[in-house]
Amino acid sequence: MPRRLLALACFALALAVLALVMMRRVEGDANASLTVYCAAGLKKPVEAIAAAYGKEFGVEVNLQYGGTGTLLSQIEVAKRGDLFIAADDGSLADAEKRKLVAEALPLAIQRPVVAVKVGNPKSIRALADLAREDVRLALANPEAASISKVSKRLLGAEWDRLAAKAVVMKPTVTELAADLQLGAIDAAIVWDAVVKQFEGLEAVELPEISSHRENASAAVLSVCQDPVAALRFARYLAAPDRGGKIFGEHGFTPAGGDPWTEKPSLVLYSGGVNRLAIEPVLKEFADREGVDLTTVYNGCGILCASMKAMGDTANPKFPDVYYACDVCFVPPVAEQFPEAVLLTETAIVIAVPEGNPAGIKTLSDLARGGLRVGLCNAEQSTLGFMTGAMLRQTGLLESVRKNVVVEVPTADFLVNQMRAGSLDAIVVYEVNVAPHPEHFDLIPLPEEFSKAVQPFAVRADSPNARLAGRLLGFLRSRSEAFEAAGFRWRGDGEAVASDQFDVPPWLKQ
Repeated sequence: MPRRLLALACFALALAVLALVMMRRVEGDANASLTVYCAAGLKKPVEAIAAAYGKEFGVEVNLQYGGTGTLLSQIEVAKRGDLFIAADDGSLADAEKRKLVAEALPLAIQRPVVAVKVGNPKSIRALADLAREDVRLALANPEAASISKVSKRLLGAEWDRLAAKAVVMKPTVTELAADLQLGAIDAAIVWDAVVKQFEGLEAVELPEISSHRENASAAVLSVCQDPVAALRFARYLAAPDRGGKIFGEHGFTPAGGDPWTEKPSLVLYSGGVNRLAIEPVLKEFADREGVDLTTVYNGCGILCASMKAMGDTANPKFPDVYYACDVCFVPPVAEQFPEAVLLTETAIVIAVPEGNPAGIKTLSDLARGGLRVGLCNAEQSTLGFMTGAMLRQTGLLESVRKNVVVEVPTADFLVNQMRAGSLDAIVVYEVNVAPHPEHFDLIPLPEEFSKAVQPFAVRADSPNARLAGRLLGFLRSRSEAFEAAGFRWRGDGEAVASDQFDVPPWLKQ
């Protein structure tokens, strides 16, 4: 190759490498910093965790401290930032109500106590002692700091008497602890973990306030531009082997989180009926969290058999989450999934070609000679199991089975075969034919046999149980996706113990 061409080729290659480096540098800069608003009482551990995170991953965490109420006002005005670390559940609920935050991860548990000098020189033993003439009491401003907002709610009228007697009100709990350390006051109501961070102080527990517990939590701000980066740091804050360890070293009780991994993985087993509704929502969740989400769709009989074959949850392929087609297919794996939230409901129907050329009107009509009937397999799927139980309960099982020409694991196969003209009637979920209403007529079945309720369960010993819980919350926030797919929404209720499901006797396995 001539020298000139070689030089030009080298120059072009150098430019390409430089462009790639610059692109990566720009991308790195975009992800190299986070802005975090943090309640003042959590400053020491959060500061240490942020430093460890920066050292490990090269991310600069810009921390802004203050009273929780003050921080919320700043967030509302600034309309920028990534995370909000609240000191209590009430402040987090307030942020959610004001639509300032999205996902929240519990970090630590705190309790209100009375802080005094070591040795308790004023002999403060009861709430009444705080009102004595010889006790200089200081409180935090309830409009600014969560400790006083919580204490005010717990004490009621007694709070008003203490507030009137207080010698000073400060914006944050750390300022109260500092004043006490200097001897400017004799007592203050603060969080228990704050006392442990200031040398020379001890805590007096009062029954009126100290039995109460609050979660300190990290929540992603609604205005966050990079939720993947924000959630990654939030997971680090909560992880027992990272942030949780540092919280413990600073006197906090860690709330517990998933063990740390840069990119967590989640395995979801789902009955086939749920696929149309959840597939796009699952992708949205995985992209937002920055995690690997593996979803296995199949008949619930096959899914349960697969779990049984694995033996126990030590198998890395064992699902973290199970979203069944009906509650009757949770009891077989209730040991691994002891409770579930009922998310959706759909009906089992007879579907026939448009115009109902065979004139089918009832379940018993499926026994008429000459019909080509398609069912789901009773051993492989929830739909097949429920259909078989329905036919058995009505005394039609044997007569209808004579007309069954195909049995499949999931209803989508039946829908496709009917559209191809090879079947006269199929028993499917209503949502299976909802995307193509122009091709089918539906015959309803008796309600006592036809209702299928879809439960969502998180494995009790999943290493990513918190992540799976956030997936549940994400699905609950997207109820319109399920309704658009034809489901009836039921996901606003509390979790139900798997052994308490109301399964009819004819559906018990």
